[in-house]
Amino acid sequence: MQRTLHDLLQALEDAARRTGRPPPRLLAVSKLQPATAVAELAGAMRRERPGMRPLFGENYVQEARAKQAALAGLDAEWHLIGHLQSNKAAEAANLFDWVQTVDRPKLARALGAARDPERGPLAVLLQVNIDDEPGKHGCRPQDMAQLARQVAAEPNLALRGLMAIPAPWPDMQQRRGSFRRMHALFEALRDAHPGVDTLSMGMSADATIAVEEGATMVRVGTALFGERPSGRHPENPGAPQ
Repeated sequence: MQRTLHDLLQALEDAARRTGRPPPRLLAVSKLQPATAVAELAGAMRRERPGMRPLFGENYVQEARAKQAALAGLDAEWHLIGHLQSNKAAEAANLFDWVQTVDRPKLARALGAARDPERGPLAVLLQVNIDDEPGKHGCRPQDMAQLARQVAAEPNLALRGLMAIPAPWPDMQQRRGSFRRMHALFEALRDAHPGVDTLSMGMSADATIAVEEGATMVRVGTALFGERPSGRHPENPGAPQ
């Protein structure tokens, strides 16, 4: 694992250097991974980059709750990167440090109302359906600015930027185009909201391209953990994996 981590970090840093950008933050997608594997990777991260705080991304509230309990004291930063139903917002608001998938005003209001003010504002990214894919979650690019204003008006939320899962085009140049459009949206958002600093895009297959096009955070699972373990969706046992 550590050699894979070393190679991945080096590749991300090289991609950033080629375009004169700072290295991105690496978020490890720990969905369906056992707590032991998460702890092992956290240790490898700290050995590889002393002072680096591990970031882990979970898709499901129920799974994240159990994993965090098993890893109490790990001192990791926990991100929700899966679609969040509004009826789970109250728990998610205080379980996670970041929610990357805010895509509608109702969800923003629910998270803001539920967040414990003593924990400080919940960091929020707006999920954008950048390729206008039918059935995919995320706001439309043209609705991003209005949603951003609604999030920024919530005192218990901190608008930090944008997140996207572009269409999985086989042609990497098409993906690059999606990343470029996301970066243009990010620049516009940053101009309007000075606290914005995060563009989360790119996964195992295209992380270096995403970094070249401006990603400040990449979400990587397979390249760190290997193939995801088989198993049922913990909050919808009938759903496909």
